[in-house]
Amino acid sequence: MSSLDDLDPVLTHHIVNSLGWRSLRPLQEDAIEPLMAGEDAILLAPTAGGKTEAASFPILSRMTAERWQGTSVLYLCPLKALLNNLLPRLETYTSWLGRTAALWHGDVTAGQRKRILNNRPDVLLTTPESMEAMLVSANVDHKAFFSGLRTVVVDEVHAFAGDDRGWHLLALLERLQKSVGRPIQRVGLSATVGNPVELLHWLQGSGAGHRVARVVAPHLDASPAAHSATNEPVVDIQLDYVGSVDNAATVIASLHAGEKRLVFCESRRMVEELGEKLRLRGVTTFLSHASLSVDERRRAEQAFAEARDCVIVSTSTLELGIDVGDLDRVIQLEAPATVASFLQRLGRTGRRTGTTRNCLFLALTEDGLLSAAGLLLLWSRGWVEPIVPPPEPRHIVAQQLIALCLQEHRVGDRLWPEWWNGLGPFGQPAEPIVRHLVDEGFLDRDGGMLFVGPEAERRFGHRHFMGLTAVFTAPPQFTVFQGRSEIGRTDPDLLTEEIEGPRKLLLAGRSWLVTYIDWRRKRCYVEPTDGGGKAKWSGLGFARATSFELTRAVREVLLGADPSVKLTKRAVASLAEARDHFMDAVHPGGTLVTRGRCGYIRWWTWAGHRANATLAASLGAVTSPAQRINDCWIRLREDVDPRAWKQAVADVSGGLCLPEVDPRAVKGLKFGEALPPRLAEATLATRFADMAGARTVLEEPTRFVVEAGT
Repeated sequence: MSSLDDLDPVLTHHIVNSLGWRSLRPLQEDAIEPLMAGEDAILLAPTAGGKTEAASFPILSRMTAERWQGTSVLYLCPLKALLNNLLPRLETYTSWLGRTAALWHGDVTAGQRKRILNNRPDVLLTTPESMEAMLVSANVDHKAFFSGLRTVVVDEVHAFAGDDRGWHLLALLERLQKSVGRPIQRVGLSATVGNPVELLHWLQGSGAGHRVARVVAPHLDASPAAHSATNEPVVDIQLDYVGSVDNAATVIASLHAGEKRLVFCESRRMVEELGEKLRLRGVTTFLSHASLSVDERRRAEQAFAEARDCVIVSTSTLELGIDVGDLDRVIQLEAPATVASFLQRLGRTGRRTGTTRNCLFLALTEDGLLSAAGLLLLWSRGWVEPIVPPPEPRHIVAQQLIALCLQEHRVGDRLWPEWWNGLGPFGQPAEPIVRHLVDEGFLDRDGGMLFVGPEAERRFGHRHFMGLTAVFTAPPQFTVFQGRSEIGRTDPDLLTEEIEGPRKLLLAGRSWLVTYIDWRRKRCYVEPTDGGGKAKWSGLGFARATSFELTRAVREVLLGADPSVKLTKRAVASLAEARDHFMDAVHPGGTLVTRGRCGYIRWWTWAGHRANATLAASLGAVTSPAQRINDCWIRLREDVDPRAWKQAVADVSGGLCLPEVDPRAVKGLKFGEALPPRLAEATLATRFADMAGARTVLEEPTRFVVEAGT
């Protein structure tokens, strides 16, 4: 086993004398050998497990031993707030060795960026979007800047891998590797995930199978006896039913006085409503979500580090590894989307010796109560979602092709695949996309070379192609100002809908009177007012799609299973009511077909949104076209009977169909306009499907409770 003596002596001296550490944690010890040997790795540990130091100490030791020069380490994070939080620690660690660390993201000033370009730091902390902006910028000589690059650390790697930001990240790393002309060590940091080996292979990209790699996770390798000897904190989980945001505010205001509490909400609107109600009850409250100004979000981050006796209300923006210091409590309104997300939030607490990891769930609705109970049932069994990259990232391929031409100015029309070193969808499968980009003018071809075309200039050229560097779509918003101070951003619908009386907004947990709207610049000016404000942010109009596993867990709860957590009397009574409510919709022996109160026939699959969408499309002969897909049931035609049902199921035995795609979804696919329409639709249809879940349901017995026409 490695130890402090294997690190650089100067670094070891400061670890012992400046940090006061007598030894390293198991993860930090086990990471030394592979990282100093240049291996790729995934470092796994529960939240607050010392992952940053486990990566940085051996990499900095290797940097010194091998005399790396220039910017040799990239430290990538999914959130700017996490980067801001990490910078002081990495500045300290690098300074011990006479090295430097610096920050580069959208909030960094032009002056700071100029200093970084003139005096390259040894470690650069940034996001993939900012890294892309550096690659395509005319002001950055990226080949010179990244010429010394040796290692990339990806913090919270699971947060990338599960969506399109992960494909974007992998493609960028391949382009960087091509630019520097050498393999780049890849190190991912994550809390516990369901499939760490697959996650490691994903992070390796084109190097998977060719480079030495390992998963470092001593907490998973240890025996049960070893686990008990590590003084893992006691976990205290409680589920309550309160029925409304107003009641939730009353409960939060009355409990845990004198403690620092972090409340997670599942929408920005709920954050705003709860924040205002807590302030009206005299609670010192800070808010954090993506539509608040930088200054507002920094107040919440500062409260994390310094404040006491307060409540911080947040969306998932404070879920990831920001140092929460002496946080006492986590409270969850409704339920997060995944068990993995819950584990991240639970890990915010219990960091001090003698403290307890805890989370109080406050359910506002019956659906919220069932979702929380189902999630906690899976958690109590030790189940965590596997991280699965979204399939068919054709729109990211199109974005990368345009970005590469912007970066290199001209790219050989037969050489472009070399930039991604054979990485999955970025190789031969991209040929039809290249042809479409040329045909539609996104790319021009001349003399065997590809370069940015007029259509790409028209669609993405605004503000130096800024829109090309982000792979997610944000609906248009108006920036809200009080005088010269920016408060945040709001949905334009709140500024255009017909109302009686003064127009009021709810933002940053306070109500504001709208005094002037600058339509051309998309700005809104406000003054403080006493209550009555509304909060709203539009998405793409789709409800949150619950997975097959979580929906099936809810079914188990309805059939009588209780999670191994504390249930309040209100929660017990509300669960009993929910079980009575759904008594005729669940059966332990399979699925049910019933006639609902609305008169139409429902097939209760309890399969989740994507599996139900797949089943509805595949069983078109018996499913009703006039329905909106949900997690629990599918509407059937009025004339369906057991015989017709049996025939329809037999007809799909040869293969399932992909779901139909809502035109709004195609319009909401970032860079979808750079794809042939059929490929854009096929991309989304594949992502909206759950073939495995659908097959599981079809293999189960189906019981008809009523015959059609009764």
